[in-house]
Amino acid sequence: MGNPSKDIKLVEVGPRDGLQNEPSHPDVDTRIALINKLAGTGLNEIEAGAFVSPKWVPQMADSGDVYRRIEKPACVSFPMLVPNEKGLDLALEAGVQKIALFTATSDDFTAKNINCSVEESLARFETLAKRAIENKMSVRGYISTVISCPYAGPQAPEKALSIASKLVDMGCEEVSLGDTIGVGTPANIESLLEVLFTQIDADKLALHLHDTYGQAIANILKGLEMGIRTFDTSIAGLGGCPYAKGASGNVATEDVVYMLHGLGFETGVDLKKLIQVSHWICETLGREQGSKVSRAMQA
Repeated sequence: MGNPSKDIKLVEVGPRDGLQNEPSHPDVDTRIALINKLAGTGLNEIEAGAFVSPKWVPQMADSGDVYRRIEKPACVSFPMLVPNEKGLDLALEAGVQKIALFTATSDDFTAKNINCSVEESLARFETLAKRAIENKMSVRGYISTVISCPYAGPQAPEKALSIASKLVDMGCEEVSLGDTIGVGTPANIESLLEVLFTQIDADKLALHLHDTYGQAIANILKGLEMGIRTFDTSIAGLGGCPYAKGASGNVATEDVVYMLHGLGFETGVDLKKLIQVSHWICETLGREQGSKVSRAMQA
């Protein structure tokens, strides 16, 4: 396993990637309360929202208001997703310090998701990243469909490598690799990382794994074994991919923390407090608990 004492960074994506795929539309106060409660668990990176059109993603409406009103402890980062120039303008206006850019390995997926090709998205992001960095913002990159696309099928790891290299070159401090429809297995993760490690160091990569087929924890373990130390997770397993048949959501933060602590890794997260937040948000949204650990360890 390597050195188990090395810290793990968890990027909590529940308030953005989780809520944007929930059928209910939580109000601004609920979103703010969720982010503040999560910050109190010891998590040090929480994706707070997205500057996207409320017409297409109503769950992320008023993200600027959310960002301005959340508590911002100095030890916690609150990245915001930005798809275009307008989104970056809104982020700058709100005082955002870290943004996330998102593309995919598949033209079919980006056409559906952000209405452009992969190459067009990268050209757009080069301009956005430059502006963001000039304004002293940190930049994170997302690549969706690194294992398979719901429209184009399996994706070669070389596609992810090409895109990740371009994102790093344009200034992304970290690139998150997304198994968007959750079909990957540890063998897929191993093949993917072996290719990416030929040009990109492990400390510049993160894994963003959905749990549609129940493989996310096993895939995270494979990532750990290969040197990945940053993982995207979602409180209570909120979310899922609207394009994935049977999608059950992102991997639950509590389940990942439980495994990591059992392996001797440090996360800085208080599992008991995390479970309390998990039950609160599920009750608030009127949804079933998506975390096995939270179901087993009632708050």
